[in-house]
Amino acid sequence: MRFKLQVQEDDKDPRQWHDVHAADGSLLVFDDEGAARSKLEELYPILVKMERFEQDTKRTRVLRIIEDDDD
Repeated sequence: MRFKLQVQEDDKDPRQWHDVHAADGSLLVFDDEGAARSKLEELYPILVKMERFEQDTKRTRVLRIIEDDDD
């Protein structure tokens, strides 16, 4: 299983989720969900902490990548 990170930059538009990329432009992908969540907190500490205190606010997420078996 693989995981990627997403962030919502504009809290007024819930459709505006963006994948998180590495410095070289490649998509940040993790084999472990815990590692993905740790990296998300490292990169976006304020947003992650805000989510802990504001239950209705969700601006970061870790998504499982569903891979096509035909590839």
